[in-house]
Amino acid sequence: MLRSSLKGIPMAILLCAVIPYVSFSQERYRRVNADQQAVLKSADSQEVSGSTGLLSSGDGLAILGAALDSHPRAHSKTDCSHLAHAIYQRAGFPYAYADSAQLYGGVSEFRRVKHPESGDLVVWPGHVGIVISPVQRTFYSELRSGPGVDSYDAPYWKSWGRPHFFRYFKTNRSKRIIQSGAKQ
Repeated sequence: MLRSSLKGIPMAILLCAVIPYVSFSQERYRRVNADQQAVLKSADSQEVSGSTGLLSSGDGLAILGAALDSHPRAHSKTDCSHLAHAIYQRAGFPYAYADSAQLYGGVSEFRRVKHPESGDLVVWPGHVGIVISPVQRTFYSELRSGPGVDSYDAPYWKSWGRPHFFRYFKTNRSKRIIQSGAKQ
């Protein structure tokens, strides 16, 4: 009886972390992100248009929505990198599967950023999660107890070393993957 009443607690924690962040999202839309400018300048020959570029705050919230949607379906045997990959796929941001070590080193679909936003990946060499609230420094991932929320500043995660933060980079290739997936 007690166990079934505790199942909703991780979801309540996730919602408590997301709701305060959403109230700040309008201000974030107006603010120009220095990370975005730096990454776009360094994206050598990549053309940036309406269908390419870093995710917006709204896109980040779509990823969190996909995480909320996936929570009841998550299986305890899913590892952290498969969970993050499935959530991004469900949110419409496909990328070739990569484990946490590969993500930590950097993959073409993501750009490393210094200041995370909701929906970004937080990655250690050996673990990956999705940032929920950079203000509260929380992330969603597959944990020892199953899918849940934790602080990337917790002593346990600090013992893993300094995390890298990555933001999805939308490309025309991503758009083609989505379109080809819709035809199947």
